[in-house]
Amino acid sequence: MNLSANPERAREFAVRVVADLRAAGHEAYWAGGCVRDQLLGVVPQDYDVATDAHPKQIQELFGRHRTIPIGAAFGVITVLGPRGAGQIEVATFRRDGGYSDGRHPDHVKFSTAEEDAQRRDFTINGLFFDPNSGETIDFVGGRADLEKKMVRCIGNADERFDEDKLRMLRAVRFSTTLGFSLHRSTLESIRSHASEIDCVSPERIASEMRRLLSHPDRLSGLELLRDSHLAAEIFPEIASSLEPESPEDTRWQLTRQILDQLVTDHFTTATAACVWAESQSESFRTLAANLNSRWRLANEEHRRIAWLLENEGKLRKANQLPWPQIQRILIQPDIRELIQFSRAVGIAIDGDATGVDDAEERLQWPTEELNPDPYINGNDLQQLGIPRGPQYRVILESVRDAQLDAKISSREEAIAWARATWRADST
Repeated sequence: MNLSANPERAREFAVRVVADLRAAGHEAYWAGGCVRDQLLGVVPQDYDVATDAHPKQIQELFGRHRTIPIGAAFGVITVLGPRGAGQIEVATFRRDGGYSDGRHPDHVKFSTAEEDAQRRDFTINGLFFDPNSGETIDFVGGRADLEKKMVRCIGNADERFDEDKLRMLRAVRFSTTLGFSLHRSTLESIRSHASEIDCVSPERIASEMRRLLSHPDRLSGLELLRDSHLAAEIFPEIASSLEPESPEDTRWQLTRQILDQLVTDHFTTATAACVWAESQSESFRTLAANLNSRWRLANEEHRRIAWLLENEGKLRKANQLPWPQIQRILIQPDIRELIQFSRAVGIAIDGDATGVDDAEERLQWPTEELNPDPYINGNDLQQLGIPRGPQYRVILESVRDAQLDAKISSREEAIAWARATWRADST
């Protein structure tokens, strides 16, 4: 996505690319998601162009210094725009060969606009648009499905999913983020092919899950993941039994309540919410590690999920636990997400978020009160003649606790406290 591109400049550039191709005697249209978004009244994040020009012709037209031929084997050339306009993938109309790996065509054959539309995934993504005339070209019934708010495979759903297994998860994501329903035949086909999703790379699955879980209607998306049988393959923590009285379903109902209360667009917080009920019977570290292994998350995502699961219970009891313990949580960079998460859990399980409210109130304290500078550090312990080692951490934490609890109020008192702690540990 051209997230850093200026929407107006990106659109101007997309119009110019089509115009330049037309001026050179080629057929060219906007294609795919940008057409869908425009018809839905949404400003496109990026633009794709489909044309009868071959890759070499595209490069010659726009210049090799402004083109990137990474996808040339599949007829795709990336054309770089001027500053602020982003870049556009210009793809030759094509017909795909077999998909032996379940993800990518073994070969492609250049074809016509209509054949190119027929090989795409869903009808709402198979539309073309002429920016010069304002005409929408629809070979697949995409406009009708947009009006019906329907996600439906182009042609035979089994064939589309045989070609590319990731399309199953994309169908769920589009349904969620667009607020559309899944066509019955498309949903039934996903159910029958769900177990084949394992040929998709963890990174691609994670990419789709980030989009789904960061969306406000993620709960509907997760329900559809379960209903389509995909959850059992990629997110077993939420793939509980559909039998109403089963313990697994009870956990799912609790998960639904937590997600219903959660107010955030952060992927990691939503993920932690999804597995919270499971974490009551399984180690949070194990859960986070399993997610990391299954989706190959970024290290920071893995760390954050584990941290949220570890600390939400403490924050819900912030008004009952010692201040030094809570203070160390409140000064962490992800505290705002932890507050959102802990409040959602508290309200879901017993309707009480008193401890979380107390913690959030303390966050408003002046910095010198919430997180005062420590009186001493490791260098001070060294000057006291205390040998380096694990005891440094124990001593400094003891001094810090005393400072936060107002048991000491000066550097001199902190040094005395450190010396006494060391002597007590040494005896």
